[in-house]
Amino acid sequence: MSMVFQNFALFPNRTIIENTAYGLEVQGVDKDTRHQKAHEALELVGLHGYDDQYPTQLSGGMQQRVGLARALANNSEILLMDEAFSALDPLNRKDMQDELLDLQENLHKTIVFISHDLNEALRIGDRIMIMKDGEVVQIGTPEEILTQPADEYVERFIEDVDRTKVLTAANVMIRPNTVNIDKDGPRIAMRRMLENEISSVYVVNNKREFIGIVDASHVMDLIRKKITKLDSVVQRDVPTTAADTPITTIMEKISETSIPFAVVDDQKHLLGIIIRGAVLGAISGNEVNVND
Repeated sequence: MSMVFQNFALFPNRTIIENTAYGLEVQGVDKDTRHQKAHEALELVGLHGYDDQYPTQLSGGMQQRVGLARALANNSEILLMDEAFSALDPLNRKDMQDELLDLQENLHKTIVFISHDLNEALRIGDRIMIMKDGEVVQIGTPEEILTQPADEYVERFIEDVDRTKVLTAANVMIRPNTVNIDKDGPRIAMRRMLENEISSVYVVNNKREFIGIVDASHVMDLIRKKITKLDSVVQRDVPTTAADTPITTIMEKISETSIPFAVVDDQKHLLGIIIRGAVLGAISGNEVNVND
């Protein structure tokens, strides 16, 4: 196991490459080998060209990258990060969180990350363990922690969480009303809208692939003209997103567009739609589920 500390724990009299290689030096690895591994680790954390500098020449965020590189150079199966980013300013902290997520995408290490910042835990954790007085209160994914708190302690713990950073499109989408462009015409579309008291309806094909949206006024024009196909009035430039898209990345666009986002999978199947009310409900803790 390798550790990454809150206070960086770098030797001020050693160069960056020597600090990074320290764990390997303790293990008796020869100098050329340990410096090569240390150099590769520094490259991974974005510190190319800093091998011969000293810790005092680096910013706090860069020093923490050295601490992370030192842990990576040892190639341990488990990394223990003890409030590793809490000493950094907010901007550097977010950068390091991004760096860690990018590294994990490539390295697939087991990382035990200790933090008192729940927003940080929700952002970088695959599974979260919440403890109280030395006892485990709840273990779950970020979404499980937010949507299924185990007790009042967890409920109080999460009440100030910025849910937009954790919730995805799948959490806020609702089931759409649809018509099938391959078999349904204007009268079926209008009937569907009247039945559900809506002014537009989403369009799919026989394969459930998303096509677009039609609104009531255009459908009425087709009916008056005795046109039996919907193709000519389908609006196809509808904003789409994937089910795992974090709400925070599309929040501004959701607030600006007059047409709800369509949530689609890799095969362009329509999974649901995102309306502003559903987003507000999810942020306040009242998530909706497309399968409800």
